[in-house]
Amino acid sequence: MKYFTLFCLYIAQSIPQSFFLAVMPVIMRQENCSLQLISYLHMVRIPLMFKFLWAPLVDNRARTTGSLRRWILGAETAYAVVIVLIGGLSLEADFVTIVALIALAFVASGTQDIATDTYAMMVLRPDERAMGNSMQSGGIFVGTLMGTGVMLVVYRTLGWQMLVYALAAFAMLALLPLMLVRQPAISRRQTQRASLRDLASFFRTKGLWPRLAVILFFYTGVISIVSVLKPYMVDLGYGMEQIGWVSGIGGASAGMLGSFAAGFMVRRMRLQRSLWIFWSLITAAALWFFGLSFTEPGIAALAVGAVMLWGSYGMASVAIFTFAMRHVRPGREGTDFTLQIVLAHLNFMLIVLVCGLIGDAAGYRGVFGFALCMCALTAAVIRLHNRHSNPDTIKH
Repeated sequence: MKYFTLFCLYIAQSIPQSFFLAVMPVIMRQENCSLQLISYLHMVRIPLMFKFLWAPLVDNRARTTGSLRRWILGAETAYAVVIVLIGGLSLEADFVTIVALIALAFVASGTQDIATDTYAMMVLRPDERAMGNSMQSGGIFVGTLMGTGVMLVVYRTLGWQMLVYALAAFAMLALLPLMLVRQPAISRRQTQRASLRDLASFFRTKGLWPRLAVILFFYTGVISIVSVLKPYMVDLGYGMEQIGWVSGIGGASAGMLGSFAAGFMVRRMRLQRSLWIFWSLITAAALWFFGLSFTEPGIAALAVGAVMLWGSYGMASVAIFTFAMRHVRPGREGTDFTLQIVLAHLNFMLIVLVCGLIGDAAGYRGVFGFALCMCALTAAVIRLHNRHSNPDTIKH
C-alpha cells in the first residue's frame, strides 16, 4: 500500500504542473494571447529550480513520518487553494496575477516534493527503493499523460474555470491514501540541525564527483532528442493530433511502463548493471533517430522511436532516483536528494539550450549526432564511477 500511496502523491503534484506548463499555453493561444505573453509563463519554473534552498527547513522540522505527513498534507492543501484562486481569474485581464499565483503554487508543490521524497526514503527499506522510485517516475509520467492529454481534451467541455477547479479537486483526492493508510511511526537519526551550509558541505563528501557526474549526464542522450522531437515532427509535416498521439499519449505511456519495468529490474540486479542496460536502450533510441534523419520517416517509424525514447527515459529516471537516494546523509535526506535532482534538471536545461543552437546550425541530424556523443560521454562517466566505487547491490 505504501507504493500506491507514493504513486498517488507524485501524480498529485505532476498533473497541475503538466497542465500549467504544457496545456495552458495552448489554451492561451486559443484565447488569442500573444506569443510574448505566453513566453512569460515559463518564469513559473523558477521556484522548482531553487527548492533546494528551503529543503533544510523541511529536514529540520520534519523528523518523523508523522510530521512529514503533515508537511505533505499542508503543502498539497496550499497547492489546491492557490489553484482554486487561479480559477476565478481571467487569462487576459489577470495574467500577471495568474503567473504570480502559479509560481506560488509551484513553491507549495516543491515543498510537497521535498517532503514526499524524504517520506519515501524513511518508509522504504533500501531493497524497496527501486520499486518506490518506479512509483515516482511512473506517477510523473501518468501525471504528464493526464495533464497534457486528458485535460486538453476535456477543456472544450468544462471550460477554463471548471477545469482549474477539477485540478484542485484531484490534487486533494490523491491525498486520500496518505490520510487513510497508517504507516508505523519512524524517527530519523538524530544529527545536528540542517542549514544552508549543508549545501556547501555536500560537495565535500567523499567520492561525490564520480557519483554526481552519473546523475548529471545519464539522461543527456534522451533529453537531447526529447527537446526537438515535436518540432521535428512538425517540420516533417505531421499535425497536432498525430504529434499528440506519438509524443504525448504514446510517449508518456511508454515512459510509465518503462518506469515500472525498471523498478523490478533494479531490484533484482545490481544497480551498476542496471545503469549499463538502461544506457544501452538510450543509445539504441539515439541510433534509431540518427538513422531516421537520413530518410523521410513515416508515422510508424516515429512511433517506434518515441516508444524507445520515452521507455528508456522512464527506466533511466528510476535508476537515477535510486542512485541519488543511496547517497544522502542521515538527517539531511531531503536536502541532499533535492540538491542532486535540481542539479540534474539545471544541466538538462543547458543541454536543451545547446540542442537548440545545434539544431539551428546543423539541423536535426546534428542534434541526433550530438545525442550519440552524449551517450558516449555517459559511458565514460559510468566507467569512471565504477573505478571509484566498490561493486554494490541494491540491498547495500
